[in-house]
Amino acid sequence: MNLEFTPEEIAFRQEVRAFIEASYPKHLADAGMREDLPREDFLAWHKVLGEKGWSVPAWPTEYGGTGWTPTQRYIWSEENARVNALMPLPFGVSMVGPVIYSFGNDEQKAQHLPGIRSGDVWWCQGYSEPGAGSDLASLKTTAVRDGDHYVINGQKTWTTLAQYADWGFFLCRTDPDAAKPQEGISFILVDMNTPGVEVRPIKLIDGGYEVNETWLTDVRVPVENLVGQENMGWTYAKFLLAHERSGIAGVARSKRGVEKLREIAGAELLDGEPLMSDFDFARKVSQLEIDLAALEITELRTLAGEQAGKGPGPESSILKIKGTEIQQRLTELTLEAVGSYGTPLYGSIADAGSNQYPVGPDYAQHAASTYFNMRKTSIYGGSNEIQRNIISKMILGL
Repeated sequence: MNLEFTPEEIAFRQEVRAFIEASYPKHLADAGMREDLPREDFLAWHKVLGEKGWSVPAWPTEYGGTGWTPTQRYIWSEENARVNALMPLPFGVSMVGPVIYSFGNDEQKAQHLPGIRSGDVWWCQGYSEPGAGSDLASLKTTAVRDGDHYVINGQKTWTTLAQYADWGFFLCRTDPDAAKPQEGISFILVDMNTPGVEVRPIKLIDGGYEVNETWLTDVRVPVENLVGQENMGWTYAKFLLAHERSGIAGVARSKRGVEKLREIAGAELLDGEPLMSDFDFARKVSQLEIDLAALEITELRTLAGEQAGKGPGPESSILKIKGTEIQQRLTELTLEAVGSYGTPLYGSIADAGSNQYPVGPDYAQHAASTYFNMRKTSIYGGSNEIQRNIISKMILGL
């Protein structure tokens, strides 16, 4: 693999950087890790990219993709991470969009893909249930055929930002008598304004609100909202999760996070000397950078494989495991670096217009909340324990 950028790629980076500097919404500076924004802020950059034609760079060109090479897509992610840009949410762009253009019919593609590209339609994911998380095949939500409709009943949980969603994609059991539980599941698109859909907030320990319970009570959904074939939803779900896990790696964001960590450790003092001068702390940062560099090469190999027509496979589990472990170590070291400044809960002070100024430097304000929020990364998208099982089976043949 040639890791040197060509003159054309350097010119592309300059083009991307100039576009971001000129077009990224100024009021969203450093909003990239926040989950407490209004709907219009979440969609602001997405809509700018939709107008530019850059909102779905990984999609095939026939569905609105950019046709960029893996290296160009990598440069694109790096440049957005450099300014901590609030990227288009993955639920439409990286999850249901690829399922629809890969397995959906022409009517579904025409109905849903334009709204995903433009950012006009917000999607949410209905997979996990109170009794079906990593063991997703045990899900209980049912979809019973009644004429030209499915009648859906059940409960989903951890439905991220469903309070803003226009549409959702749900896994439902359509054949309770299937020989294997995976064989009786279907992938169904649901208008979130349909009668019987109720979104209930799950308030987090810090008072934040980004996840929900979603209740479906006698929800009537047209049969034409079934993606692909009935009882084949598990196949489509695995396809979607491979794309999701590849995106969770977040290499470019972590690289920017390490740069920020070094800046913080250079400013914070330990016994009168910069924290970065402490051998033990510097060792932990260096090991993190080494692991991140290895993950970066793995991600580039995966991108190259996708460009060659090989969809993300079990290697996406490697990206998911190592990417989330690095994210957690990074936020832990950042919290360690800010020390006691990470203790206060800012909430209303930092985000709700209070005239009280936070204690300590600006970079400490969200260190603790980000650390605690990132505990989730090793669980969502399929827990890391499950990913290790996938690797042992699909890659090692155990």
